Amino acid sequence: MQSNYELILKLALSLLIGGTIGIERELRSKSAGFRTLMLVCLGATLFTIFSEYIGHGTSPDRIASNVVVGIGFMGAGVIFRSNNRVNGITTAATMWLAAALGVGVGCGYYMASIFGGILVIAILVIFSSTDRILDKINQVREYKVTYPYEENLDHKYEDLINKYGLSIKSRAHSKVGNMITGSWTVTGSEKANRTFIDFIIRDHTVTEFSY
Repeated sequence: MQSNYELILKLALSLLIGGTIGIERELRSKSAGFRTLMLVCLGATLFTIFSEYIGHGTSPDRIASNVVVGIGFMGAGVIFRSNNRVNGITTAATMWLAAALGVGVGCGYYMASIFGGILVIAILVIFSSTDRILDKINQVREYKVTYPYEENLDHKYEDLINKYGLSIKSRAHSKVGNMITGSWTVTGSEKANRTFIDFIIRDHTVTEFSY
């Protein structure tokens, strides 16, 4: 049986770890921020503590193991697709780790949980700059160019995409009246995408352009 002091220590440490991780997410305006991650970590700790009492003499790990399932459902709620990119995966993984740290605190692995929390913060803060560098090297963009059918310029724009060092991942064309709309999903460096965009903006043949 745990003492009241130990229970209070676990709950306080759980709030501290979850809140610290949550501050980083909150500062980046993510869907799961300060309060959410505090609650996730605290909830995981409480479930772990309660499982020791409820499952005493049988299998105390059953309730704690279901924390992983519950966090999986919560994590799915913060993942969404936008502009050919899947967003929220890092936040979902952060929630999953916050729950794991909460379970660690509930089991009494204080040092492992504290050091794990430090590693999570380090990954989120330090490697965010690496993400920005990688994004400049390789971006996924979708372009839609509308032009008169008589011009028959679909090959021209594909040639330009290739000329500027962009790779075409998918393409589609549609015709409405006398106008053709070409859609391309491309990957390439930030500089290559900017060069292509600048050229299309100055092209007087193009009647509509979205990027």
